[in-house]
Amino acid sequence: MGEGQQVVVGLDNGGTTNNATVLDADGRFLVDHLVETPSRVREGPAIAVEALAESFEQILMITGTPRENVLGVGLDTPGPASADGVISFRGAVNFSDAGWRGFDIRGAVEARIGLPVIYNNDANAASLYAHHAHFGADADRRSSVSLIVGTGLGGGVVEGGRVVRGAAGMAGELGHIRIPTEGLLEAGQPIPQCNCGLPADGESFASLSGIILNLLPYWLSRFPDHELSKVDSVRDAAKMVRGYGEAGDPMAREIFRQQAIAIGRLFTVAANFSDPDIYFLGGGVVEAAPEFRDWFLTTVREHTDLREEQASIETFALVPDLDMAGARGSAIAAHDTLRGGRLDMAR
Repeated sequence: MGEGQQVVVGLDNGGTTNNATVLDADGRFLVDHLVETPSRVREGPAIAVEALAESFEQILMITGTPRENVLGVGLDTPGPASADGVISFRGAVNFSDAGWRGFDIRGAVEARIGLPVIYNNDANAASLYAHHAHFGADADRRSSVSLIVGTGLGGGVVEGGRVVRGAAGMAGELGHIRIPTEGLLEAGQPIPQCNCGLPADGESFASLSGIILNLLPYWLSRFPDHELSKVDSVRDAAKMVRGYGEAGDPMAREIFRQQAIAIGRLFTVAANFSDPDIYFLGGGVVEAAPEFRDWFLTTVREHTDLREEQASIETFALVPDLDMAGARGSAIAAHDTLRGGRLDMAR
């Protein structure tokens, strides 16, 4: 890196680890791998903020970046949180300590590091990276919608190369859109419930939480002799479902078929609302064996109801470099805000 070249740092905060990167003025990421440190979020805000500061200092050391060259920091965390980075007063799965309720993590990291901090939730950050990585120099003339399947179902909408955040920072929460269940649920299958309180939203189907709370208990009642019925913990059994799905297990494929249909119906909403150039899908469900991944994505496409004009130009793609996507998207968001200009990512 040239002397005096200004950069931004991206920090991706997760339930167990932080990941960091550095983006230079030429659109190059100065690391091509995960640079992880413990996030320590379960130990409360003070310790977790210090852990983020340690991640910041470590990435500067690894990349040989002088601190005075850093314009600012992009930060993402899991939600729910406000547009300004205040953790929900109702709490959050990854922020279980009571001290996190209503905690301003963006402001706390900014005060600790002493540089401007630009905040996004983790799904928005990953969506922004996917958009820029796919479109490159054309990113500011394109639009995309992303869904990322994890513990919950994260979403992101990008228009003109920028994340659509909304007045309260809640735009792009496609996982909490209720979807029609006709042809999706089996006869007698209970209406799935989401942790957010809504019935039959996207996350109640397409997430690890959805498998734990809704899909696995029902499908085990249909396959009572299945090996997963012998696992003591439903959560542990749920984490094993993907492996069975990759192996072609009939019960697991039924679970993932319902997830894929739900995702297709959410993309149908997006098609009618924002008509994006591309639909991105990410998460463990597609970070899988090629046959399973291709089957799942094909099922999503089959259940995304597009008009003829849309179908002739539609594109579905996977979120690239997902483990690094949050930190990289956060860095892009910080670059856009602090530099106020278009980023042409180096290829």
